[in-house]
Amino acid sequence: MKYRSVICVVFVFLPLLTAHADNFVGSVKKGNSAFKEGNFGKALEFYHQAEVDRPEMPELQYNIGAALYKEGKYEEAAEKLQKSFITDDVKNEAMAHYNLGNVYYKSGDYQKAIQAYQKSLELSPDDIDAKYNLELARKMLKEQLKPQQQQNQKQNQQQQKDQQQQKQQQQDQQQEQSKQNQQNQQDQQNQDKQKQQQQADKNQMSKEDAERILNALKDDEKETQKEVRQVQGPAVSQGIDW
Repeated sequence: MKYRSVICVVFVFLPLLTAHADNFVGSVKKGNSAFKEGNFGKALEFYHQAEVDRPEMPELQYNIGAALYKEGKYEEAAEKLQKSFITDDVKNEAMAHYNLGNVYYKSGDYQKAIQAYQKSLELSPDDIDAKYNLELARKMLKEQLKPQQQQNQKQNQQQQKDQQQQKQQQQDQQQEQSKQNQQNQQDQQNQDKQKQQQQADKNQMSKEDAERILNALKDDEKETQKEVRQVQGPAVSQGIDW
């Protein structure tokens, strides 16, 4: 990724009319000198002193954001750079978006970095560095998303596998239930046949019993008649006149 350490020389555009303004300009000058020397912590001290007098000045917010970026304080740097967008200087605004893209890139937020570089290119279409960093951020985003895409693919495959297993289990359960129903139906039919056979056997036995009882009654009747005849003895003839 291509970086820029250019800072806005804000004091060039300020009216140097009062001692108060002199103090502000002096703080900015010292901050700029410290920044160029690579002493970004010291530069921040001077910029914050100047910020007391001009807290909303876009160029100063840009310089503070650049120093915070160099210090690796990306979240704070992003906040300051966003405040520097409010300016009539298109070049400075493009630079602010460019460096904001760098902040997001270093933070690993490639999606926001892409958006920042694209905005910088809208303001400065011929910026080669912005184009280079934009393509690099897109490449990094693709690499960043690849593991997630692979994970999603694995999850989808596992989900499909689970669904297939669940479907197969349901089919197996349905088949087992169907077999059980058929077995229950067969058992019920066997039980019904057994009951019918038992009832038929019972009816048959009742018929045989009735015949035996009837035969027994007939035998008893014959015995009774025989006994009656034995008790009566020989008949007395009434035809002889003694």
